[in-house]
Amino acid sequence: MSAVTPLSRWHARLELEFARRPDKTVIQHRKHHGPLIIQKPFYPEGETCHVYLIHPPGGVVGGDRIDLSVEVGEQAHALITTPAANKFYRSAGAQADVMQSFTVQAGAVLEWLPQENILFDDSRVNLHTHIDLAADASLLSWEVQCLGRPASQEGFHRGRLRQRFEVWQQDKPLWIDRSTIDGTGTMAEAQWGLAGYAALGTFILFPAGQAELEMIRQTMVRGNEDFRFSVSLLGEVLVCRCLAHQAEPMREVFIDIWRRLRPELINRPAVIPRIWNT
Repeated sequence: MSAVTPLSRWHARLELEFARRPDKTVIQHRKHHGPLIIQKPFYPEGETCHVYLIHPPGGVVGGDRIDLSVEVGEQAHALITTPAANKFYRSAGAQADVMQSFTVQAGAVLEWLPQENILFDDSRVNLHTHIDLAADASLLSWEVQCLGRPASQEGFHRGRLRQRFEVWQQDKPLWIDRSTIDGTGTMAEAQWGLAGYAALGTFILFPAGQAELEMIRQTMVRGNEDFRFSVSLLGEVLVCRCLAHQAEPMREVFIDIWRRLRPELINRPAVIPRIWNT
């Protein structure tokens, strides 16, 4: 593979601002540069604005940079997802950077539910998600990483993932998760690390309490040889962790959790984005 030159790198940037109107949430500001866009907003449940992020190149290579900036205004409700898995291809050495920033204002709800990231062997990825919540904002979010391509018998032996997932409220950290997964190290196979699993995911709910924790503990599978699952309550942040051999069963579990917890958080049933059914 030839080296990535400055001219061959993509720098994609998308800014979105959602605002509450009397009957629904609308996109009041949209600005993009490069190959990161959205389709028109969808309203399968009436007031809530469903948006699909689209990255036309179909994948990210070393040297690419993706910047996503989202603000959900007061009392607004936005559900943001992707139409397919995001692929990170093998790199000649350059790092791909993905910076995702979300601001959720008073009384607003953000549902950040992207499909999984697939990291090809020898990819180099820096993924940073930062969510800033107002005092009475609400959050439902997940992120899933698949290391290598298990269905193609491809592992993740030479790649590297640097990941940060942060949730803040009024300049105070609610939950910060930072990790570096190096395919050449021992973490992938060690029992204290990934224990040989290729997919890892995190589900976040805020605000949450003991009732939500007990609901998930009583209804979700604890895990077996093919799947591991845990749930914790850190202050008012409910954190679900998963390990699996492939991303698809993990996504199904997260959708089930979302269906159970969404009515508890916002008193509305979960409505599956149409793009998930295509």
